[in-house]
Amino acid sequence: MSGTALLGVNAILLQAGGGAPQGSPLGMLVPMGAIFLIFYFLILRPQHKQQRAQEDLRKGAAKGDEVVTVGGVHGRITGTTDDVLTVEIASLKGERVRIKVDRAKIDRVEKAAKGEES
Repeated sequence: MSGTALLGVNAILLQAGGGAPQGSPLGMLVPMGAIFLIFYFLILRPQHKQQRAQEDLRKGAAKGDEVVTVGGVHGRITGTTDDVLTVEIASLKGERVRIKVDRAKIDRVEKAAKGEES
């Protein structure tokens, strides 16, 4: 097609309503609001719920519970403070190997059975 033919096609499309939308700028708020709501309910809300559940799990860690740290260390909680847990990771020749772990670095907690706490 030649350049003049393209200009003619563009002129016809503009006359037929194929040009820029002539609605009010407020008309864009409804689709943008719908996109935000979809984004919130599909991404943000589940992520916040998961973070709250993980935080509750860490706060609920108590003496006798089995834990796994973010670094992959498995052990049993033998002592707690507000921010630090003492975790026993091994027992060698009668001596216990214990490490201190920041509570925020606990990845999983398995609750001890009622009569199992040491």
